[in-house]
Amino acid sequence: MPGTTPSGRAGAALAVGLTIAIVDLALITAYIHLTLGGTLFTLNALGYAALAAALVASAVPHPFVRRFAWLPRVGLGAYTVATIGAYLVMGPYFTLGWVAKAVEVAILVLLAADLVRLYGSPSGLLRAALGSLRPGTGAGPIPAA
Repeated sequence: MPGTTPSGRAGAALAVGLTIAIVDLALITAYIHLTLGGTLFTLNALGYAALAAALVASAVPHPFVRRFAWLPRVGLGAYTVATIGAYLVMGPYFTLGWVAKAVEVAILVLLAADLVRLYGSPSGLLRAALGSLRPGTGAGPIPAA
């Protein structure tokens, strides 16, 4: 069962606004990591940029793309949690690092709101994910654009 969201223009504006905000925050944290230099930070920045691009691509109105619209959101969420966890374990702890973590927490909050908007609940997301893996079937609830 899809999430309960406003229909029509209000629903479309919410979808676009959430996507733009999530992509912007992902690119901000990518930029922060890129400016830190070093292989690990550069790879982290590239990961955020790729996941932001995948999130934008998930809005393409093609049945195959729509079927897996949940994947970039879940992937970005998992990547963000892993990045926060790695920072807390490894450090180094400095002001810009905490700014990046605040941006990443904001990404997680907006992703949660977007997933609830699209799928209604964790079980709705799970049904969509499992449905997308069955050959020849739809993804369960198809997110509204």
